[in-house]
Amino acid sequence: MNTTPYATLTPDTVLDSLDAVGLATSGHLLTLNSFENRVFQVGIDDGAPLIAKFYRPGRWSDAQIFEEHAFTAELAALEIPAVPPLEINGSTLNTGIDGFRFAVFPRQGGRAPELDREGTLEWLGRFLGRIHAVGSTRPFEHRPALTLASFGETPSRWLIDTGFIPLELKTAYQQVIADALAGVAQAFERAGNVKAIRLHGDCHLGNVLWTDGGPHFVDFDDARSGPAVQDLWMLLSGERHERISQLADLLAGYEDFCDFDARELHLVEAMRTLRQIHYASWLAQRWDDPAFPAAFPWFNTMNYWQEHIYALREQIEAMAEPPLWPV
Repeated sequence: MNTTPYATLTPDTVLDSLDAVGLATSGHLLTLNSFENRVFQVGIDDGAPLIAKFYRPGRWSDAQIFEEHAFTAELAALEIPAVPPLEINGSTLNTGIDGFRFAVFPRQGGRAPELDREGTLEWLGRFLGRIHAVGSTRPFEHRPALTLASFGETPSRWLIDTGFIPLELKTAYQQVIADALAGVAQAFERAGNVKAIRLHGDCHLGNVLWTDGGPHFVDFDDARSGPAVQDLWMLLSGERHERISQLADLLAGYEDFCDFDARELHLVEAMRTLRQIHYASWLAQRWDDPAFPAAFPWFNTMNYWQEHIYALREQIEAMAEPPLWPV
């Protein structure tokens, strides 16, 4: 594993890579908030700035990246507010200096959605319903699925096998992981045979930009197959009665365009549990990338792992509770 995958991705490398494909850069470069990949706002001579996304080496195959691009283009063609990459020299994926693969996007401004503002969640729900209506028409062929194995069993096993868990907490972690994964499995059993569709995959508020014309969904880098509720639960927060109200607003818009299988409500806390497990492993697997210790100084401390174990215990209890609505 290359532990410093971006060591040679200097500002000159970024600008020279874009110049090499025919984009006349002005020399202005702004690093944007991204860790899995590297993303920049790049000034263009005689034009609006563009967004250049340099993919982490070794994470996705070309086929998987093209499938991400095709999905966003499919949505945009139907006037669903996703932001697909630009086609340059006949391709949306380019190879730059030192072999870095990158895509270029139009700059999309916006602000964070105000979820407590009347109508916002219903508006978001309408567009998520439209995304899922398209996503359900055919499967991904190359991109992975969100499953108990991929987001729970494999990442937790990696943490244990590599010795990332402090020795003093290893037994406690193994026990809580076993109980948490059993709880997730039981949630999927209660939900039954729910349909896996093409998803945004990481639909938190940081990936939604709001303008006067409504929301735009950005960063489909984690697009994968999975249950529809994966793109809904991250928009719910607060006490149970608040989440019930938020869900009602979301689905009021969502079901204008796409039917929602209420059995998937059994999976809300299971999805949250899998995200917590996967997130801890993601940070650990990137820890040798110098950007990560600088950005996440609280990670990989005794206190972090104690709190992580405690959070998983809370999730075990949450998964045993009834779903937000009767199913």
